[in-house]
Amino acid sequence: MIKVLFRSHDKEVYCNKGELLLDVARMADIFIDAPCNGNVSCGKCKVKLLNGKVDTEKTRHISDDEIKQGYVLACNSKVVSDIEVDVPSKLSSSMYGMKIEGGGKEKDEAIFNRAKKIAENHNLKFSTNIRKKYIELSEPTLDDNISDVDRIQRYVRHHLGYNEIDFRLDILRKIPILLRESNFKVTLTYVKKKNKLTIIDIEPGDTGESLYGIAIDIGTTSVVVCLVDLVEQVLIDKASSGNAQIKYGADVINRIVFATKKNGLDELHKAIIHDTINPLLHSIYEKNNINRDDVISVVASGNTTMASLFLGVYPDYLRREPYIPPFLKSPKIMGENVELDVNPSAYVYLAPNVASYVGGDITAGVLSAGIWASEENVLFIDLGTNGEIVFGNQDFMMSCACSAGPAFEGGGIRCGMRASCGAIENIKINPVTFEPKLGIIGECDPIGICGSGIIDLICQMILTGVIDRRGKIQKELNTPRIRFDEHGIGEYVLAFKDEYGLENDITVNEVDIDNFIRAKGAIYSGASVLLESLGMDFSVIDKVYIAGGIGNSLNIENAITIGLLPDVEREKFQYIGNSSLVGSYLALISRDAKNKLEEIASQMTYVELSVYPGYMDEFVSACFLPHTNIENFPTVKDLLNV
Repeated sequence: MIKVLFRSHDKEVYCNKGELLLDVARMADIFIDAPCNGNVSCGKCKVKLLNGKVDTEKTRHISDDEIKQGYVLACNSKVVSDIEVDVPSKLSSSMYGMKIEGGGKEKDEAIFNRAKKIAENHNLKFSTNIRKKYIELSEPTLDDNISDVDRIQRYVRHHLGYNEIDFRLDILRKIPILLRESNFKVTLTYVKKKNKLTIIDIEPGDTGESLYGIAIDIGTTSVVVCLVDLVEQVLIDKASSGNAQIKYGADVINRIVFATKKNGLDELHKAIIHDTINPLLHSIYEKNNINRDDVISVVASGNTTMASLFLGVYPDYLRREPYIPPFLKSPKIMGENVELDVNPSAYVYLAPNVASYVGGDITAGVLSAGIWASEENVLFIDLGTNGEIVFGNQDFMMSCACSAGPAFEGGGIRCGMRASCGAIENIKINPVTFEPKLGIIGECDPIGICGSGIIDLICQMILTGVIDRRGKIQKELNTPRIRFDEHGIGEYVLAFKDEYGLENDITVNEVDIDNFIRAKGAIYSGASVLLESLGMDFSVIDKVYIAGGIGNSLNIENAITIGLLPDVEREKFQYIGNSSLVGSYLALISRDAKNKLEEIASQMTYVELSVYPGYMDEFVSACFLPHTNIENFPTVKDLLNV
């Protein structure tokens, strides 16, 4: 066995000779950012070899200077002797402390209340079928010697009006001792269904009426949980973190591929439940002094792949033509079935999927956005790790998914990172000196650039003439911020290493710009084709709703300038927050909203862009700044004087 010491984490593990360093790190539960899941295409998993040897190959991702410093790619290095490794803090911490969304509780409540008001205005009632009831049972005697369960059932029939009760084995195991220890005075937590009452929990004494639910947005990159008071129907608290599945790939395709490997599906399921959601639940329970057994209802939403991995369902056929999802509606499940740290009998509901790449996060988003009730034409764009789009109104809804990749989360960009402390999130470039002014998350030194920062940067670069409309850096500009390598590939320096004490300069080059242009082109062309499929264009749009983590920091004007969003009146744009989470919240506190979710999923028409005639032509046209047809962007045309 070979010893691997991760000096940065003070952790020592042993492995077999020839194992990949990335796999060894995963085995040691050390997070190393590897968006491409180890196929040597992203170059993000750079680590520093302090002592020992690895069997590695030179790649374009490691410069000669970095090789001299001892850097290798963890995914491309086999352990052949005892080694010591340093994992840069940027790689190990970017998943944590992520800026999921901003604005504070007041802004959250405004977004949640807006969605609730839309639902109420369209006759959706807010009530649940879960109740708590304190009961006092007569104690058994020789003359009244019916079973404990029959005693409870008799009370329920006479006082609550239900002829039948149902419960699980673990409840039955609690009943005999609990009844006697509590002098037959207990509190039932139950679900009402027609003429049957299903007991979820039984507790000694009068525990009051406190009941809680959890709404969850299972994003590919980040996960957010909300604690909700089901009695008062109010949001109590929220917690968020990166999705621990990130270590197996930044996008759904890489995770699906990992799921096909030995124990891969179990590892992914463990990552989302035990390494992500349950720790968030623990933190929110502790902060609010909540007993997990009082959490008796859960509504979760995520894309089709995330929903499959949440349940531990094999997802591989999602990525293979003809792209068949394993399910659209999930079976009835309880907390213990998926190992969630809630009441074991808590009902867990997954928002229904529409197709292979339009999942429950979008049906929940459409519910919260109110498209289903709108008389106006609404374009809904969810800008996350995946790009999903819905267009419609109360009469119809069309949807599609775009292969944008992880660019909006910093993936595919050499110095890209997720929106966490140290990420450059907004930029201004001086048009004379070409010097940048950086806005950095956490008001600390920069370590990389996130999605909103990349949008600002590309916009500023084209407005100041640093790049042309193809995304190529101009060679004639006299500034140390612009330089070219031996292959003629240009790059712009956002931060020199000497400025901030970095190991390397923070730069964006023409390859990075091209990757991002492709991502923004996918979003714009997807929206364009979706409307075209109905014989319409962007002129018919009354409102544009932007959802997703990046939306909170998104500069709409800059996004239009680079051709990410359509050039329509700015007042039509509105950021609606984490619409997936808000939709889950609505379904948690309203049976009517849950039924509406099912209706939305069944009524939404899915357009598969990969086989749609003319989509590739539109995509290629959109891979330009802002578009090959500048007439589609009249305000940008004036801005660029073309």
